[in-house]
Amino acid sequence: MTVGTPGVGKTTLALLIANLVKAEFIQLSAISSGVKDVRAAIEKAEFNLKQKGKKTILFIDEIHRFNKAQQDSLLQSAEKGTIILIGATTENPSFEVISPLLSRSRVYILEELTKDDFLFIISNVLSKDKLLNKLTIEIEDRDFLIGLSNGDARRLLNGLELAVKLTKPDKDNVIHLTNETFKETFQANYIKYDKNQEEHYNIISAFIKSVRGSDPDAAVYWMARMLKGGEDPKFIARRMIVLASEDIGNADPYALTLATSAFTAVDYIGMPEATLILSQTATYLASCPKSNASYMAVSKAKEDVNNLPAFDVPIHLRNAPTKLMKDLNYGKDYKYAHDFDNNFVEQQFLPDELKDKIYYDPSENGGEAKFKKRLKELWKKNR
Repeated sequence: MTVGTPGVGKTTLALLIANLVKAEFIQLSAISSGVKDVRAAIEKAEFNLKQKGKKTILFIDEIHRFNKAQQDSLLQSAEKGTIILIGATTENPSFEVISPLLSRSRVYILEELTKDDFLFIISNVLSKDKLLNKLTIEIEDRDFLIGLSNGDARRLLNGLELAVKLTKPDKDNVIHLTNETFKETFQANYIKYDKNQEEHYNIISAFIKSVRGSDPDAAVYWMARMLKGGEDPKFIARRMIVLASEDIGNADPYALTLATSAFTAVDYIGMPEATLILSQTATYLASCPKSNASYMAVSKAKEDVNNLPAFDVPIHLRNAPTKLMKDLNYGKDYKYAHDFDNNFVEQQFLPDELKDKIYYDPSENGGEAKFKKRLKELWKKNR
């Protein structure tokens, strides 16, 4: 199983392997092939093995697009060695490939091509291509060309070839390929963003961690990547609402208000103007003081709820809507906070078994510093 971005060389590698081991090479695309095509390939492989003693490599491009039944049809032949299966995918195979097939495979991750790799590819094609090596070609900015390819060698070569075809030689028969020419040939810059797949989760993770890490520059970059890739702006706005509580909380309570308002505004306005609202909100949240104290408080409380008995509500806190309940002392000795100075009186609100527990421990950041000071002044228990 080979995993890598488009144009990184997955098909080329499979062809090289087939040539090296002198195996017949059968190529299928999961986009246009079905179980019938797979069975035909397996029958051909069985014939090659029995009649010719020759191995067969079955290469399936975009294997993640096969459904479970289609992937199941490969299992027996791959396990028996009838075929040498090479699946290529741009996605994380742990998400898209069935476990039985994955367990019978080795996964090789092809790293993205580097700048040096692309410079070599450009030089190689200009010197060895049967058509291009006959021409005198000057490229204004090879780095610019590489940037437009977005890590895809196939895209780079196609764009370079089209640029040559569209450019007339000068009086000295030299073809000058400018940045403007490449912009025209590449048209729109492709953004790697596989919505609802691995890259989707990677980029939203980078966005959230950038905001949490107080880096507004990184936050707007990852946000721009998502929007360029076609992400729903309301998805980004929803994630910021969660983040406002989880990572900022009471260090700046206004963060939640702003994030919620941003979602409403994005819903009202739509794209492309919603980009401005998302940017304002993301940069504000990234610049806020941070605290996860509220998140940690409910996490610790849930842990006790899940692992400890359901302790009784203290008598003085119980509701007493009937005479019988009052006769049983429900609500007796409860102290109404507003009847006391500063609207506070110390009394027990947790069950006896948890009376010394502290779930919410405010940070020293932003508005929480005031909460921390006030709670320490009010309560005698160690805070």
